[in-house]
Amino acid sequence: MKTINKVKLPSLNSAKSKIQSIYDITIRSINGNPISLLNFKGKKILFVNVASKCGFTKQYKELQSLSDEYKEELVIIGSPCNQFGSQEPGDALQIEEFCTVNFGVTFLLTEKINVKGSEQHPLYKWLTSKELNGNKSSSVKWNFQKYLVDNNGQLIDYYFSITKPMSSKIIKYL
Repeated sequence: MKTINKVKLPSLNSAKSKIQSIYDITIRSINGNPISLLNFKGKKILFVNVASKCGFTKQYKELQSLSDEYKEELVIIGSPCNQFGSQEPGDALQIEEFCTVNFGVTFLLTEKINVKGSEQHPLYKWLTSKELNGNKSSSVKWNFQKYLVDNNGQLIDYYFSITKPMSSKIIKYL
């Protein structure tokens, strides 16, 4: 704190003091193995909350195409979530089998998580809170909402479910 005319002013750094690194967040794969997001430093990451029984489920195919086409600069991480219309009721094995058999998914899938509410996973707390990510706040509105993080772990932007994975809104950053 600086004092000017006996009035204490907050330091310039205090506004950013709560910002965290996405690389410090831990999450598990769909098989229960820990995922270190630090392994993806230097690549952009597209986080997507996914569900098997949603009108947007067909986006799995386009997410896989995006993953294949931009594999040198992009990692896609799908996080199954059952919070919207109970559209992801399956267990880990059922989800993994559904994604592989129906869409040939090879990109990373995480454990089933909550993306909103009191039990929101720390990853989605970071993605949706300007206080933590330093860029902007949002709320997850439905399945297949997308969050793009740059190669240094900074949030670029988020995209609602209607934005297709191969949209120019996303591709322009790759």
